[in-house]
Amino acid sequence: MPYSLKGRNVLVTAGSRGLGAVICRKFAEEGANVAINYFSNAEAAQEVADSLQSYSVKTFIVQGDAEKRQDNVRIVQETVKNLGGLDILVANAGWTKMSAFADLHALTDEEWNKCWAVNVMSHVQLIQEAAPIFNANPDGGVYLITSSIAGTSQSGSSMAYSVTKAAGLQLMKNLAYTQGPKIRVNAVLPGLLLTEWGRLFPEEVIEGYKRISTLRDVV
Repeated sequence: MPYSLKGRNVLVTAGSRGLGAVICRKFAEEGANVAINYFSNAEAAQEVADSLQSYSVKTFIVQGDAEKRQDNVRIVQETVKNLGGLDILVANAGWTKMSAFADLHALTDEEWNKCWAVNVMSHVQLIQEAAPIFNANPDGGVYLITSSIAGTSQSGSSMAYSVTKAAGLQLMKNLAYTQGPKIRVNAVLPGLLLTEWGRLFPEEVIEGYKRISTLRDVV
């Protein structure tokens, strides 16, 4: 039976801009209620929420830092409180520092740890909080991780980003194996997206890609 999105309750982390904002809009177009997580730009998050009102769905914005366990737990709890439940969680938050990929000293220990905290541990903490909710739902739940082709190649914005995205993919596989079939787990691996962040890459890097995905391609 097809899994209808109409009336589902969705949480999108880092949903205030770029790919996250497009994901929020797509869910709303399908009739889902959307919780929009943001880190620091409440105005951008509210603009996304306001843009979804024409779809007659419930929306709300929730601040949270993906680096902090307490925030990851709280945004799940606040989603359930404000939307009335949780059916789908899109772990879209990520962190990196633009650097020379081969430079072993480009990132400090603290920056490597931040990459790990945001790109791996936040995904663990979100599903730890969401799993009991998903398991109690008649139709279970869906957990989607925004990963990157950097996790399957020796390239990316930094070595730490590539390594942690690879770890996130292994996490996805283990979650799918251990938590399914009630919880359906998957990941999407876009290449370079020409978002505000993506345009920080040098022009020669952007031009070097054989094909640059658009946000719509990924969604």
